Amino acid sequence: MSKGWLAIVLHAHLPYVRHPEHDNFLEELWFYEAMAETYLPLLRMLSRLEDDGVDYKLLLSLSPTLVAMMEDELLQERFSRHLGKVVRLADQVEGQAPVGSQRRRLARFHADFYRDALFWFEEKCGRRVAPAFAGLARHGNLDIIACGATHGFLPILSQNPAAVRAQILAARDCHQMTFGFRPDGLWLPECAYYPGVEKFLAEAGFAYSFLDSHGIENADRAPARGLYAPICTREGVAFFGRDRETSLQVWSAEQGYPGHPDYREFYRDMGFELPAEQLAEFIIDKRIRVNTGLKFNRITSRQGGEKDFYYPEAAREQAARHAEHFLETRLRQMERLTQDRDERPPLIVAPYDAELFGHWWFEGPLFLDYVFRKIHYDQEVVKCLTPAGYLRLFPENQHANPAGSSWGGNGTYEFWINPDNQDIIPMLHQAADRMGEAILDLSSPESLRKWEGKDGGDDVLGPANEAAKQMLRELMLAQASDWPFIIRAGTCQDYARRRLRDHLNRFWALSRMLAEGWVDADVLAAIQQADNIFPNCDLNWYRADL
Repeated sequence: MSKGWLAIVLHAHLPYVRHPEHDNFLEELWFYEAMAETYLPLLRMLSRLEDDGVDYKLLLSLSPTLVAMMEDELLQERFSRHLGKVVRLADQVEGQAPVGSQRRRLARFHADFYRDALFWFEEKCGRRVAPAFAGLARHGNLDIIACGATHGFLPILSQNPAAVRAQILAARDCHQMTFGFRPDGLWLPECAYYPGVEKFLAEAGFAYSFLDSHGIENADRAPARGLYAPICTREGVAFFGRDRETSLQVWSAEQGYPGHPDYREFYRDMGFELPAEQLAEFIIDKRIRVNTGLKFNRITSRQGGEKDFYYPEAAREQAARHAEHFLETRLRQMERLTQDRDERPPLIVAPYDAELFGHWWFEGPLFLDYVFRKIHYDQEVVKCLTPAGYLRLFPENQHANPAGSSWGGNGTYEFWINPDNQDIIPMLHQAADRMGEAILDLSSPESLRKWEGKDGGDDVLGPANEAAKQMLRELMLAQASDWPFIIRAGTCQDYARRRLRDHLNRFWALSRMLAEGWVDADVLAAIQQADNIFPNCDLNWYRADL
């Protein structure tokens, strides 16, 4: 009989980076790298656990923008080509390296890794990675939940409640369209909670979500079981709190596992070391070098300096040692948590960005594999459980209202609302206001008369409704939390601002058409082709009368 449970939660999200107007676009690499290094390795790892009968229990949050990219045929084709390029380059490097050298062995290691990724993508998944995860979920060990439609930072959007509602309802409906079932939980983007958002979660049928620790600890009523049981609002939505100890062991820049010297160095890549002529397939616009995925060095030292060759066998052994240490600390933590407590066993909630495992920390999937196996085979004190499984065991939980919070800097909203990016907030509010007005106009009796005789055929409002739906897509894409985050972080600022500008420009171009009572079919088609997310877009997601 276990003394308590561990809930490992992975949140998988990328901003929508689809650029059909370019054959080779820099920011699309974000998607290819995460697919090759995180999502496919996680899929392979979970499949191995299933084959071996390991009772692993994992919760995976997949954002609608990420799922839309996974399901997009253009990006599927481009990703397949990308994997082929990496394999060819690794084969070339292997052939040029001295026989018996570590450089040659590493080239073969990477060629095998990416060749295996290509096999899984093409043959095992039929290019459809999201449904492959859904297939695993049917076995009962993996739970999949949704996230806000475009990862909008909901405290910013809260000035327009209809915008918050649309982010949440779109997430639910897009999840059901892709996976065939409604999700029972929703990951709040950036774990950002503001008082009142639970009303929209409950309306959409979401039973639970997650907060950083202080969102629970600073609730209007002290949580009787601390972070080790959820609190529940009067709307019936349960909120689970992030455990600090498990976060520090993995995330901490000073003491976290991923910084160990034996692990593969993320910041050294052959794309910046090989001759330009050998990188012809990778160099963008004949001048911009990019990561290839071939990384031949280990971290060696956190202080920089020279980097030694990477040794996969040593890294694998270290991942096993770190998994053992992780479990040992959970056992000691559980012993502390179960002293002088009530009869209900504690639940330790350990949420992470999925991209940490594989992309930033190459050995991360190996670490998780070892953790799940050690929990299953080596002890009986701590077992894995999903949050939904916990709520089935304990449907009644303490009533309390969480505190406004996020898992960003200082636990506040400041990383998304600050002098660096505050200029974008009024633009988002203005567009959200206009979205509500446009939908109300289309539902009025005067609208039918205004559009009669236009080129809509029997469906008088058809073109206008299609334009309004595309306005909603553009608005939600502009609302992504990624853009203010990137601007504040100082990385790819020009790209983030350009994306905001492009989506809002398209939004207002369509808005002007609706205001003037006409739709340019060619312009609308071009915008729909550029931003084809949410094919099931529903104007009922957005209600301006809230």
